[in-house]
Amino acid sequence: MGGEGRYRTPPCSVIVGPRLRALSFLTPSVVGLDDQGQLVVGTIARERLHTHPHLTASLFKRYMGSARETQLGTRGYRAEELSAMLLRSLKEDAERALGEPVHEAVISVPAYFSDAQRKATRTAGELAGLKVEKLVNEPTAAALAYGLQQRSEANFLVFDLGGGTFDVSILELFEGVMEIRASAGDNFLGGEDFDDLLVAYFISRIGNADLPDTTQPAIVQRLRREAQRVRHVLGQAPVARFSLREQDREWGLELSQGEMAEIVKPLLERLRAPIERAMRDARIKVGDLDEILLVGGTTRMPLVRKLVASLFGRIPSMQLDPDQVVAQGAAIQAALQARHASLKEVVLTDVCPYTLGMEISVKRGATFQNGCYLPIIERNTVVPVSRVQTVYTLHDGQKVLNLNIFQGESRLVRNNIFLGDLEITVPPRKAGEVSLEVRFTYDNNGLLEAQVHVPITGETHQLLIENNPGVLAPEEIAQRLAALQALKVHPRDQQVNTLLIARLDRLYQESLGESRTLIAGMANHFQQILDTQDEPLIRKTRSEISQRLAHFDIEG
Repeated sequence: MGGEGRYRTPPCSVIVGPRLRALSFLTPSVVGLDDQGQLVVGTIARERLHTHPHLTASLFKRYMGSARETQLGTRGYRAEELSAMLLRSLKEDAERALGEPVHEAVISVPAYFSDAQRKATRTAGELAGLKVEKLVNEPTAAALAYGLQQRSEANFLVFDLGGGTFDVSILELFEGVMEIRASAGDNFLGGEDFDDLLVAYFISRIGNADLPDTTQPAIVQRLRREAQRVRHVLGQAPVARFSLREQDREWGLELSQGEMAEIVKPLLERLRAPIERAMRDARIKVGDLDEILLVGGTTRMPLVRKLVASLFGRIPSMQLDPDQVVAQGAAIQAALQARHASLKEVVLTDVCPYTLGMEISVKRGATFQNGCYLPIIERNTVVPVSRVQTVYTLHDGQKVLNLNIFQGESRLVRNNIFLGDLEITVPPRKAGEVSLEVRFTYDNNGLLEAQVHVPITGETHQLLIENNPGVLAPEEIAQRLAALQALKVHPRDQQVNTLLIARLDRLYQESLGESRTLIAGMANHFQQILDTQDEPLIRKTRSEISQRLAHFDIEG
C-alpha cells in the first residue's frame, strides 16, 4: 500500500492467545457489525465471530468473483464489499502510521485466482477508496520477500497454504526476469478445512444425539475455534483434548498426533495433485528446484511440513514468518512500482492461470457432438499473449456462427465457466468452405479480447471480455460504494475496549462454574469503569484484566 513512496506496516496492539503481545502486524480477515450497527474489523470481529456469528463474516475470500452474499444483520454483502471493509481499515492504519493520505495500493492475490476473482479484488480496492496499481501473485510476493530476485538465476517452488486457499507456483529467475512457469491450486482448501474435519470427527465420536444442536451458528463457531486450538496444540504436543462446554455440561475427547494424521489424510492427499500438475506444466524435475518456500499460516502444521519434505526430498525454507512473508513481498512490489532507489530492478512476468477457449462441435462418424471445448490459450501461458485457431462452418448454407467463449480445463464446455459470446454472419457456402480465424489476446490486466477474422469476406469482429459472470457492473459498484460509505466505522479510540469486552464475552461462553463467575465479574467491573469515562483509570483496569485473562484464555 503506497503513500509518497514510503512503505511500512503500522503496528497495533492486539491480544493473541494467552498473552498480551505488544505488537502484531496481522489483521485477521474477519469483518462484522457491532451492536450499534457500526463496522468492526480484524481482531475484534474475530472475537465476536463466536459470540455474534449472525453479525460477523470470515472466509469470504473464497467467494470473490461470485454473486454469493453473506448476511450481516438486515443486509446481504458480497465478498467484494466485505473485502473492501477490510481494506478500508488497513488504509486507515497506513494513513495513521504515515501521517498522510493513502490513495494507491498493491494487493496480493492467490496465483490461482481466476479472472473474475482478480476483477472482484480490484473492485474491492475501489470500494475502499483505493486505486489498485497492481495485483501481485502471492508466490511472487513471497519470492520477493526472500530476496530471490537478487540472485542471477534459480528455480523455486512456492507452497502457499493459508486459512482458506491453497496454491503452488513454480518460478524461474533468469537475468533479472522473474517468471511464473506454472501455477495450480485449490481455492477451497485451507486451514479451515482441517478444522472442519476435526469437528466432524469430534461429533461422530461423541454422538450428535448427545450434543447440543451442532447446526446453531454459535455452536458451530465454538467447535471450529476449539478445532483450531487443538490443531495448534498437536503441532507441539503428542496429545490434546478437544472439548465443548455448554451451560453446565462438558463433552471431551483426547486426540493424538497419529489420530489427527489419519483424520486429515484426505486433505493431505488433495495437496499432492496441484503440486504434481504444476510440475508437469512447468516441465521441471524435483532435482531442478533450488528452493522450496513455505507460505501461509497453515504450513506451520508439522504434518504439512513433513508432507512437503517427503515430496521434494529436502527441508523447505521457512526462515520468514509464513503469515507475514506475502505482505512483506507486496511492500517490496509497491516500492518497485515507485522505483525506489534502494531496490534492484526486476522484471516480473505472469501467466494465465486457466485455459481460455471456445465451444465447437466435433464430428463423430455421421453425427456431430456439440459442446466440445477448443483451447486457444493454454493455462500457464506467459502473458501478455496472443493465440489464433482456425475453425470452419459445419452445415451447408450456414449463415451464422455463434462464438461462445469459456474458461476452464474440462473437455466439455458445460463444466467450464462461460465468459461471453459473439455472433458472426458468414456467407452461405458448402460445409467447411468458410473458415474463421479466432484470435484470443490476454493482457497483464486480465482482459481477454476475442477477434474473429473471416477471410472470405475480409470482415473482422471483436469482443472484449471485461465483466465475467458474477463480477459487479460499474453502476452496481457505484451503488454499493455509496452504501459502504454510509456505514459508520466503530470509533478507533474505543476499539481496544471493545476488543476486551468481546474477549470477555467469548471466554464467558467457553467457561463453566467458578471461572465463568469470575469472568462475569471482570466484565461487569470493566463496564462500570468505562461508564466513568476516566481514561487513565480505564487504561489501568484494561491492563489488569488483560493480564488476569491469560489464566482463563483456552486459546492455544
